[in-house]
Amino acid sequence: MEKSNLLQLIRIKLSEKIQNFENLIAETRASSNDTKSSMGDKYETGREMLQQEINNLQVQLNEILKQKDFLKTVLPKPSDKAEKGAIVKTEKGLFFISVSLGEIKVENEKIICISPESPLAKAMNSKIKGEIFSLNNMNQKILDIE
Repeated sequence: MEKSNLLQLIRIKLSEKIQNFENLIAETRASSNDTKSSMGDKYETGREMLQQEINNLQVQLNEILKQKDFLKTVLPKPSDKAEKGAIVKTEKGLFFISVSLGEIKVENEKIICISPESPLAKAMNSKIKGEIFSLNNMNQKILDIE
């Protein structure tokens, strides 16, 4: 599996998420402007709820933008230990230490994208092929690293 292809796929997924959040924010702002009422307090409560929703969406959008920036620091180079940019194969699956994106499919293989700050990435950090690490009292062996 080509790491540069994997990184490109992740960039595309993050861009799609960014576009979705931007659209949701725009739609929520538009509905906020549409809620004209002479009901006084009811109107203010509705506007405040919509503003809270916009703020929540903005926080999520900012997190994805941070992930996209961080992804620029992940280089498509071979790795011989579990570190940022490594694809680590264990008995439980394939893990790409990059950004927290969850499961994606590449070339008919499931790869789980995890952040270097995740407990799993920290447990396997700096380990090499053949080493065993423990997470939640469960041991896993590193079968391969790309």
